[in-house]
Amino acid sequence: MKFILSFAAVLVVILLYIRFVPSAPINPVLPVDGAQKEVNGHNAEVPPGDEESPTTEEEAEEGASTSVPPAAPGQTYGAAITPAGALPMSAIATALGTRDSAQVKLVGKATAVCQAKGCWMTLPTADGKQMRVRFKDYAFFVPKDLTGRSVVVSGWAHRSTVTKEDLQHYAKDAGKSSQEIAAITQDEQQLTFMADGVLVQD
Repeated sequence: MKFILSFAAVLVVILLYIRFVPSAPINPVLPVDGAQKEVNGHNAEVPPGDEESPTTEEEAEEGASTSVPPAAPGQTYGAAITPAGALPMSAIATALGTRDSAQVKLVGKATAVCQAKGCWMTLPTADGKQMRVRFKDYAFFVPKDLTGRSVVVSGWAHRSTVTKEDLQHYAKDAGKSSQEIAAITQDEQQLTFMADGVLVQD
């Protein structure tokens, strides 16, 4: 009988201990001592977020706010920036030089904007091609009626290969016909831009 009572008393103590004494998490989150930086092949420090994330573009777009203030002179999207020091689009080749990427501020006229959500736009380069501007971490969008307006963009310019699938996706977002989308059959070397801020000039 004493054994049963002793066992019951020990069991009660254990249960009370488990109930009222908090335990440490099994997988605690450790603090990070500052943001990590990635270094490209030319020793230029590229801020985190410029590389593609493991989530799909559609998933990232869903996570950003779709409430976009209307385009108006002086309106900014993303980080607040000024036109001071902005280079014309014709100078981007000089700004890049032989590097694959460079941090730069550019000014140009938007030639197309994503008509799904405003999640990208294009600016013309000196050789008549288009540089696609996306927005860092999909943290902001731009108005769908930004086409034809002069804008300043601040961020990182990259030389990159855009896949056929991405080109078709962009063409669909731009409102291209199914025939135009089907005509895209191969990857393309393009200048791309990851912007942390956009300013409408006019």
